[in-house]
Amino acid sequence: IYLAFAFGLAWGISLVIYLTGGLANSPIIMPGAGITLAFVLLAGPVMWSPALAHILTRLITREGWQNTYLRPRLRRGWPYWLAAWFLPGVLVIAGMVIFFLLFPRYYDSSLSRLRELVVASVPSGTTLTEANLWLIVALQIIQAMLISPVINGAATFGEEFGWRAYLQPKLMPLGGRIAILLVGIIWGLWHAPVILMGYNFGLDYPGAPFLGPLAMVWFTILVSMFLAWVTLKGGSVWPAVIGHAALNGMGSLSTLFTRGSPNLLLGPVPVGLIGSAGFLVVALLIFLSPRALNYPAETPTTG
Repeated sequence: IYLAFAFGLAWGISLVIYLTGGLANSPIIMPGAGITLAFVLLAGPVMWSPALAHILTRLITREGWQNTYLRPRLRRGWPYWLAAWFLPGVLVIAGMVIFFLLFPRYYDSSLSRLRELVVASVPSGTTLTEANLWLIVALQIIQAMLISPVINGAATFGEEFGWRAYLQPKLMPLGGRIAILLVGIIWGLWHAPVILMGYNFGLDYPGAPFLGPLAMVWFTILVSMFLAWVTLKGGSVWPAVIGHAALNGMGSLSTLFTRGSPNLLLGPVPVGLIGSAGFLVVALLIFLSPRALNYPAETPTTG
């Protein structure tokens, strides 16, 4: 029942996006801000479909409202809140650095894209030094790591209240490792319609558009390991909401350093196979740990 709601809502709304021009030609509904119908539908009902599925399933099955994982449990879980807040940004940067080390031809040390953006917004005649640009980069990274978990949290709650607060506990009787692998696969397949329309990877990569959904499944499996760990050990869905929001806030950082047209299936974006290298290391450490994906000694029974 839960999966029928989660997929039915998201895929149905994705069909509306496809029929109204897809991601590339979606009608603009707020001309002054350039906001399209696709953006509104993705940021709203699509991202909130797992949470809506959670609520609807509990109502239909009358299973009650125990174990919703909504209590913050900061006293016990604060280390996992901190890990969720800052570690995704570090892992995004690590994957980006590894990609540029392997493919240096795509690294733009002059930050030309950022320079173009800044020049367009400053008074004419203003001199932009390389130090100025790197200061802007540093400030953007700090801002993204500190603020994006708060700003993006409203959207990512829509996913995490479904995946981590409902689906994951339902699958845990299968064992922690199997449960989290299944959550990662399901979460990745849930993205398939928008990936097929060019989200995250575009449409000009080798094997497009069908390799994109497979790459997304790989990435969601890795991220699910981390988000499951902070949820289980923190005893709350909020660390996962924060971690997901932090990841989304840092996801486009690599565009500031990129020149040319790299294969996004590989990187430098975090959803690429190489761009996700940092998440792979953390996922392996969690997966191989005998206790990382088990409930803590004091398993929450309410909230």
